[in-house]
Amino acid sequence: MSNKKSTNFQAYFTVGIIIVLYVVSYIIFDKVMGNPKLFEGGDRIKGHPIDSNLLGTIYKGGFIVPILMTINLVILTFTIERAITIIRARGTGNVANFIRNIRQLIENNRMDEALAACDRQKGSIGNVVRAGLTKYRMVEHDSELDKEQKLAAIQKDLEETTALELPMLSKNLVILSTCASIATLVGLIGTVIGMIRAFSALSSSGAPDSNALATGISEALINTAFGITGSAIAIIVYNMYTTLIDRITYGIDEANFSILQTFSSKKHN
Repeated sequence: MSNKKSTNFQAYFTVGIIIVLYVVSYIIFDKVMGNPKLFEGGDRIKGHPIDSNLLGTIYKGGFIVPILMTINLVILTFTIERAITIIRARGTGNVANFIRNIRQLIENNRMDEALAACDRQKGSIGNVVRAGLTKYRMVEHDSELDKEQKLAAIQKDLEETTALELPMLSKNLVILSTCASIATLVGLIGTVIGMIRAFSALSSSGAPDSNALATGISEALINTAFGITGSAIAIIVYNMYTTLIDRITYGIDEANFSILQTFSSKKHN
């Protein structure tokens, strides 16, 4: 029940962040990019951007622009959020050196130093190894359990701790993957709308409406640029974080294997 409430809270919190980012995007779009001073005659609807300024040109991208701005801000927000989480999960030291050090300390029966090393390492790997070592110490001299039962108890604790740590690493990555998909599609919608306006201006009776033509082309190009940019960034970040999480997962698996193998080999001595 508690996990369900936590999941619901996280979902509502994420939706709340997206709504806030949309409000921020719309305010920037309307008040900054749509400032009448940036357009000829102070008319941001019919007037051209003065000196083709960038903000005014982006405003001409139309109502799709704040939506695309929101998507890009969502990508930026969760890129930073995931970066902080993954950096913390990796811990403070080199993972390979940490695992090698833990193995040597266990083999030499220096459990207190091994636990202290876990406290220094921190992160997901440190937490998992610490849980395994704590169970290791508890069952090592338990005369009521045979070797297989002790190994099973240690393995169970390692698996349970791992199961708690890994979901935190991949949480919110689905938001980045979703943004990677929809950014291009939303940008394409804006592009199509802009091209419709441009062709409508060309097909008007008499001389083509140059203002409508320019607005349509601007709308098409701006939305294309925003959509492709957001999608490209989201794809790169998603793949990068997935690779980093795979490395952390591999490190956890290696640490678990090392603890179990060390315990098993000591029992043969």
